[in-house]
Amino acid sequence: MIIRFCDIFFSGLALIILLPLLIPIMIILRCTGEGEIFYKQMRVGKDGKMFGLYKFATMLKDSPKIGSGLLTVKNDPRVFPLGRILRKMKINELPQIINILLGDMSIVGRRPQVKIHFDLYPYHIRTELIKTKPGLTSIGSIIFRDEETIMSQSELGYEESYKNLIAPYKGELELWYVKKSSLSLYFVLIFLTVWVILFPKSLIAWKLFKDLPEPPENLNLK
Repeated sequence: MIIRFCDIFFSGLALIILLPLLIPIMIILRCTGEGEIFYKQMRVGKDGKMFGLYKFATMLKDSPKIGSGLLTVKNDPRVFPLGRILRKMKINELPQIINILLGDMSIVGRRPQVKIHFDLYPYHIRTELIKTKPGLTSIGSIIFRDEETIMSQSELGYEESYKNLIAPYKGELELWYVKKSSLSLYFVLIFLTVWVILFPKSLIAWKLFKDLPEPPENLNLK
């Protein structure tokens, strides 16, 4: 109940504060690219129910059907020029404030995945994750803040590296959060999210949380 109050209070406050930034972005998006402002995609929510997640439209409308499909790769040609800036600063995620106010998401949780990617998590992890709401930020998104670069450097290629390396370990990270979930951790992860946006090479999460699951040797995260 307290976390839900914090979600409503902070997301509502953020919406008011960010309006001077969001309105010009929406106008520019409307006048460029394909003229779309928002992109809505079905994601796995609490209790396994699907919901429509909102983002700013940063890619071609039919991008899931072309190129690398649901995976966004480094220097992806499907991303618009403005979209690259929005994605780098994580501004493209801000419309999820709507999802938080609607109750689909929390500010902090496990990141909502499309079903095909959620199903890559081991069964015992999936059954635990669906007990909680997904979040605008998560320990998984903090650790994998530059996921596209990690996939581009893997010898396995984008799809195989995501399927066999990133997804299983990301699932372990999200499970760690679900088991540790608390009001204090909620605020710490909000702080860390802002911190790694400002200092993307920072290893502060590893220093703060000594009990994080160890990453596979072929994932260079530390």
